[in-house]
Amino acid sequence: MSVKITTVAKQLPQYSRTTDEILPFLDIWLEGQEDRFKRKVKKIFGNAAVDKRYSIMAPEEVFTATTFQDKNDIYTREVVKLGEQVLSKALIKSGWESQSIDFIITVSCTGIMIPSLDAYLINSLKLRQDIIRLPVTEMGCAAGVSGVVYANEFLKANPGKRAAVIAIESPTATFQHTDYSMVNVVSAAIFGDGAACVFLSSKEEDSGPEIVDTAMYHFYDAQEMMGFKLVNTGLQMILDQKVPEQIADKFPDIIHPFLKENGYDIKDVNHLIFHPGGRKIVETVEDLFGKLGKNIDDTKEVLRLYGNMSSATVLYVLERFLDRKLPEGDLGIMLSFGPGFSAQRVLLKW
Repeated sequence: MSVKITTVAKQLPQYSRTTDEILPFLDIWLEGQEDRFKRKVKKIFGNAAVDKRYSIMAPEEVFTATTFQDKNDIYTREVVKLGEQVLSKALIKSGWESQSIDFIITVSCTGIMIPSLDAYLINSLKLRQDIIRLPVTEMGCAAGVSGVVYANEFLKANPGKRAAVIAIESPTATFQHTDYSMVNVVSAAIFGDGAACVFLSSKEEDSGPEIVDTAMYHFYDAQEMMGFKLVNTGLQMILDQKVPEQIADKFPDIIHPFLKENGYDIKDVNHLIFHPGGRKIVETVEDLFGKLGKNIDDTKEVLRLYGNMSSATVLYVLERFLDRKLPEGDLGIMLSFGPGFSAQRVLLKW
């Protein structure tokens, strides 16, 4: 019995703007700030390697001071819409019936809602009344891969079952209007909103790349490197500038033992499905993989087209590989980093 990833679908929110189209809104937000600071902020946006981003809110709403409640109300309303859309799209793409899903994992860290998204999807798409639910709320950018790890564990223990992982994020709802720190500026420059859905199966008749192994790697004494702080105005980004350095230092420990345990070496890996955390992280990992004769071109392209959509982004990269109908026997490694600080890995074989 093996667990396979059968389908990936994505759904983008209704609003979008290119980086050039966002600059006039930055002028309004930066009114009253020093000219040197204004130039620095615009340079950060221009150098973020993000050409376009999508949002659940119009730019006027993003850059207008609103309360945490206002933003979270928009988040709740739009996340339900995106969830229904992306799950429906995955069902059509796979040919599955909604009643055939046994396990549903919903992933999001950019808003707060109780009951969680899965409860709404059970009702609106008439999922099974005995479906097993798991909402994942506090693993940040790593949670897309984390959801796949959890689904794999469920399906390994339950042959002949199917699982859905739905990741929906709205980092634009966390933008802090009165915070002119570099962390707030950088996060605004690299993040965008989006949704993705992955189907996994332990049914023999379902096809797709097989999950060979999964693993997590937890950094010691790095809890403050990445995450959110809950403040009166919402979720305030925490992002340590040492993140790329930490990834580079631990990279050999994250990659090589994991592959060795499964009888492989990095030279055996054909495809790198890496989460695009931002330009500096992408460049760091590209340099590390480049020295090993590999590329992360798809990761860079997803960052350019959509920005970093937190947990959903790596699934956009995964979709590009699944839609290519890769040769049998090809190996791929899916990798993301997130709060904790931690790395999540999935080894795939086509």
